Amino acid sequence: MKTFEPGSYIRREVSEAIEEAGRFFSVITVTGPRQSGKSTLLRHLFPDIPYCSLEDPDTRLFASSDPKGFLSGLSDMAIIDEVQRVPDLLSYIQSIVDLHPERKFYLTGSSNFALIRQITQSLTGRTALFELLPLSLREIKGRVGNMGINDLLYKGFYPALWCDKNIPRLFYPNYTRTYLDRDVRDLLAIRDLDAFHKFLSLCAGRIGSVFNSSELSNEIGVSVNTINAWLSVLQASYIVYLLPPFFTNTRKRLTKSPKIYFYDTGLASWLLEIESPSVMERDKMRGHLFENMIIMEYMKGRFNMGRTPYIYFYRDSNGNEVDLLEKSGSTYNCMEIKSAMTFNPDFIKGLSAFYRAFPDLTGRKKVIYAGESMGDFHGVDISNFRDIL
Repeated sequence: MKTFEPGSYIRREVSEAIEEAGRFFSVITVTGPRQSGKSTLLRHLFPDIPYCSLEDPDTRLFASSDPKGFLSGLSDMAIIDEVQRVPDLLSYIQSIVDLHPERKFYLTGSSNFALIRQITQSLTGRTALFELLPLSLREIKGRVGNMGINDLLYKGFYPALWCDKNIPRLFYPNYTRTYLDRDVRDLLAIRDLDAFHKFLSLCAGRIGSVFNSSELSNEIGVSVNTINAWLSVLQASYIVYLLPPFFTNTRKRLTKSPKIYFYDTGLASWLLEIESPSVMERDKMRGHLFENMIIMEYMKGRFNMGRTPYIYFYRDSNGNEVDLLEKSGSTYNCMEIKSAMTFNPDFIKGLSAFYRAFPDLTGRKKVIYAGESMGDFHGVDISNFRDIL
């Protein structure tokens, strides 16, 4: 068995799904946040395939000014990194694979909305699309060991931090300046970055809460339309995720606005000015960040299988709430998430309320927390968060 080597490549769980899709599609597209390991993943999966990056100014100029010449200079198989920088290439790739389906293109992109729109127009039926988020707990469980919750939440899950290539206090501020601000300028041409940074921090302070654009508009002093435009940038850049609410066609009064979460707890911690794991221990957002981590773990698990994450939250007019509903066939697995180390029977209140309201839709019920696994408690599985790995 190969021993752990600091800084060595971490095999991504999505690898098998990508390799399988490569047998059926001429184009494989991997999207996800910057620095999530998209190009590293493809270069390790296909080390013999030529690689080029459109982040390189000369390569980008060549590709944009002479797309036919650029593509004709590639071999029958090629990895093209950050393809959203020259989106017109996708139409030319369509023409190539229609005439020569044996050719293979592996594409990566960091801007979800722009890239997905272009793919829908040009490569429908020709590409398999995957979303690669930062590392999952499953992918690094051999490296996590007995690391505590505070350390995990503070460190986050970007590969550079787990391959000994950077540290959180340097990585996250530079990530914001180098990547996020540039994406903002590209997508919206925002002039007042200070106001946008305030918006970022306020979003981090609302993790696990129902998103209210009017409230943020009043607090920052910009229009609701501006707030919604900024939010679209954060979604397109894989910074924030809006978890949709569960609702049915019944007349039950259920919340119909989404909750906001971050794709990575380390970035959210930095925006919240949490400067160390010891500060995390005392911070009021610790429980929300823990909830964020677990919800993202379920999302990553689905994405890593090449599947859509059908996940939701539940809240009714009486304040009963379930943090996470995961669709499973015709039912929903229900999960309450707590950062406490001591189990409290009140943890199952929301789960019981959902079961009473929707008995036919209720699947497995689980409490995921930081304490010891207890097994069954009144029909609810009480599990330590490490057990979900």
